[in-house]
Amino acid sequence: MKFLRSTLDRLHPLFAHGGKLEKLYPLYEAIDTFLFTPGQTTGGTTHVRDAIDLKRLMSMVVVALIPCVFMACWNTGYQAHYAMEKMTEAGLPVQYDWHHTVHNALGFGHRSSSFLDNFTYGLIHFLPVYIVCMAVGGTIELIFSMIRKHEVNEGFLVTGLLFPLTLPPTIPLWQVALGIAFGVVIGKEVFGGTGRNFLNPALTARAFLYFNNPLQISGSEVWTAVDGFSGATALGAMAAADTQTGMKALEQIQVPWGQESLSWGSAFLGTIQGSMGETSALACLIGAAILIASGIGSWRIMAGCVIGAVGLSSLFYAMSGQFNNAMFQVPPWWHLVIGGFAFGAVFMATDPVSAAMTETGKWFYGILIGAMTILIRVVNPAFPEGIMLAILFGNVFAPLIDYFVAQANIKRRAARYAA
Repeated sequence: MKFLRSTLDRLHPLFAHGGKLEKLYPLYEAIDTFLFTPGQTTGGTTHVRDAIDLKRLMSMVVVALIPCVFMACWNTGYQAHYAMEKMTEAGLPVQYDWHHTVHNALGFGHRSSSFLDNFTYGLIHFLPVYIVCMAVGGTIELIFSMIRKHEVNEGFLVTGLLFPLTLPPTIPLWQVALGIAFGVVIGKEVFGGTGRNFLNPALTARAFLYFNNPLQISGSEVWTAVDGFSGATALGAMAAADTQTGMKALEQIQVPWGQESLSWGSAFLGTIQGSMGETSALACLIGAAILIASGIGSWRIMAGCVIGAVGLSSLFYAMSGQFNNAMFQVPPWWHLVIGGFAFGAVFMATDPVSAAMTETGKWFYGILIGAMTILIRVVNPAFPEGIMLAILFGNVFAPLIDYFVAQANIKRRAARYAA
């Protein structure tokens, strides 16, 4: 570490004001402060007494996302290998792409029972998406930093990992580049960069792809990394079910070799089809524990999301017999483990920039997102998954929520001291 520190110190004059590489100072500063604590100290009477800065805050969010990344890699491989085994047993042709070629070249097999086989196969799918996302988004961040002459915004460390986790494993890489470019530029940089965006950049990118390229971001053929395989997610199966079938649709998900049954336990663990990093509620709970323990994630927002979702879904569940819609029959405890609800509530809704900032406002903000998620899922059949749009909706209303909370506090204080 001393060698690395001395090397960076020797290179500093090249990037400092007047140096040959002055324009690339944001890149040097990003590497320096990511590896080491910033060397600047306050010279006035105000001092920072907290040991954590923004870079380390974002790094802790990345640490909290590690369980979801591991699950994304393992489950992607597990779903693919399981599908290939079943298709081979049924005598159906299995088409192999370059992912299989790389996997075989590394000396791994195609066994759904092998953790290493599943993990490496999923990693081969996840890494290209992540690399493209970081390369394109990071380059855009660097360009804006050079133009504005400030350091690289460290918030992209989180955005660059969140976005790939919300995508299916079969997403074309050019769409990944297009989506992250839109999310960074339109969702953040046009408003001034990190700390000034009112929308979550990763969700902005995801929403752009969802409406711009729906065939590659949704549907029954994008969730499993096997060419020619078609299988619905839990929400997709329920959205297509009739009222007579109801929850039995989760026990009759159609696949090429027949039917598959989905249990609540498998949905909680994440051994189901879906976006790479969103399937496991358990992995999200581990991440939530890390964020809450470190004081970074707001437990009020997470709890509010659960309260809003459970409250409205319980009401709809009680009224299920009065509506010709199978989604009304989904119990509240199922809504918490299917789709991206857990991932969105833990990692997206708690974004400190785009979320409500007042303590009371965080409760209203979370409840609004939870209720809107269920409202979109159940009432609007065009959108089986509702957490993405619900969080963006909550982002728009967050400043208004904080305004009314602040005004209510002002009125209470005015009345208290009126005498």
